[in-house]
Amino acid sequence: MINLTINGKAVQVTEGATLLDAAKKVHIKIPTLCHTPDLPPWASCGICIVRAAGTHRMMRACCTKAAEGMNIITHDPEIIKARRTVLELILSNHPDDCLKCSRSGQCELQDLAAEFGLREVRFDTILKNQPVDKSNNTVVLNRNKCINCGRCIEACQEMQNVWALEYTGRGDKTLIGPVSGVDLAHSPCVRCGQCTVHCPTAAIRTGRTTENIWANLQNPEMTCVVQIAPSVRVAIGEEFGLKPGDISTKKIYTALRLIGFDYVFDTNFSADMTIMEEATEFASRLTEGKNLPLFTSCCPGWVDYCEKNYHDLLPHLSTAKSPQQMMGAAIKNYWAQKKGLDPKKIYSLAIMPCTAKDYETHRDEHMFSSGAADVDEALTTREFARLIKEAGISFNDLEETEADNPLGEYTGAGTIFGATGGVMEAAVRTAYHLVTKDELADVNFKPVRGLDGVKEAEVDVGGTKVRLAVIHQLGNVDDVMQKIRGELAAGKEPSYHFVEVMACRGGCVGGGGQPYGATDEVRTLRAAGLYSDDENQKIRVSHKNPDLLQAYKEFFGEPGKGKAHELLHTQYTARNTYK
Repeated sequence: MINLTINGKAVQVTEGATLLDAAKKVHIKIPTLCHTPDLPPWASCGICIVRAAGTHRMMRACCTKAAEGMNIITHDPEIIKARRTVLELILSNHPDDCLKCSRSGQCELQDLAAEFGLREVRFDTILKNQPVDKSNNTVVLNRNKCINCGRCIEACQEMQNVWALEYTGRGDKTLIGPVSGVDLAHSPCVRCGQCTVHCPTAAIRTGRTTENIWANLQNPEMTCVVQIAPSVRVAIGEEFGLKPGDISTKKIYTALRLIGFDYVFDTNFSADMTIMEEATEFASRLTEGKNLPLFTSCCPGWVDYCEKNYHDLLPHLSTAKSPQQMMGAAIKNYWAQKKGLDPKKIYSLAIMPCTAKDYETHRDEHMFSSGAADVDEALTTREFARLIKEAGISFNDLEETEADNPLGEYTGAGTIFGATGGVMEAAVRTAYHLVTKDELADVNFKPVRGLDGVKEAEVDVGGTKVRLAVIHQLGNVDDVMQKIRGELAAGKEPSYHFVEVMACRGGCVGGGGQPYGATDEVRTLRAAGLYSDDENQKIRVSHKNPDLLQAYKEFFGEPGKGKAHELLHTQYTARNTYK
């Protein structure tokens, strides 16, 4: 342990802790802009300067390690003047169109300017005057609002290993963007959105607006249907002052009806359907011993990454569509037939925690199984919160209502899809039954829970020791994939039979479309909310969802075959990293 003093207060921290960590222990806030607990500090912005008592020596608190006997001053007139100057310099290169900015009220730069009472900037305004990159229709890059903090680059390179963003130029000519000046659509970007949730301003944001939604809601010829993803229910409340992990499912149903949707369904239903298809596929491959390991396919960011980087392993990627797209297919085929509706007259919206989900709605012809787009648009959790506010709804005061049937019933297995390891846990519950015809004595498969980057587990399925791996955060993928690739090339039995991959840290609870400010503490609380929802369900295995079984009986037939395979499965294409 290290003992030091901060502003006259004694504090003890573990070896390796920074001065920023030490100050937090005694409830002293040191302002930061480039720092985020998800990433190693790199001391870009200089806002967090502190001083050794009795000297003029300034240090950056985010990257300076605490040392025995240090006596640190975090706030005095000299330090505050220096911080104000840094802020003024940043603002002199930043547009002042806050009222029209998507981050207004949620901007870290705006918050700091308010905290320091900045009303004037002493320096001349020099803007970058760069074109806005809207090329990939999901993530919008506006370099004019970039403060060169580097958080997006660190997230893209260090967390995700995607390398779609980097620095170009030097000094005041420094810009952030794809290599060689290409646009985002032609870069390795997989639309995971981790750059958007780590950017402190609106330099990188999602591009979806709500105008088209309102237009469809006002169109008397359209039947408007909506679905909500598992992790939205434990995160949306943060936009309205609730705690991370608070379950708002039934308030969401009510809000969507007040907004004007005719039918409200739950993606948890199609998560159960995904398990039926994916677990059936896994059981078949396990029995036949072919194309193992099987990789999950629920995450569009991961699928995009795999198509670009692991062409030889695409046969191992499950052909099952994601829950979003299975729900879309169910709405515009099964449900449309039951209601006697033309799929082209159904407007189908998805509320998702993910920025890549809107891209997924139109990624290939398989997403048009009904003859129209199975899902017309996908809205992120943050954008959904804006829709609620636009409608003048007092979210916290809403009564609770139920989802519509037959696509609203779900099991506990469906709801845990939103947490890393949840797909694997749900799949194990059902795959065990499909192979052994028995039920797991304990459906809580805890070895795949938690925030370790790569989790391994083993389960006995009918006498076969099934080896599992769960990976979240794309930066953790390559070591496992290279290991599997080497084993397959050498003709060896792979280390794993079944591998779950989620692009974002924590899985969908930490998705690129979730509320800003996610940390591991927040991700853990959101996941805990999903596990609580699971435990409170009467049915906790997908293969016992009564409405789902009825849908198979009435329309889809046997999982993995015939109409189910035609409508609920897809295929993949090897693509170049750079277009």
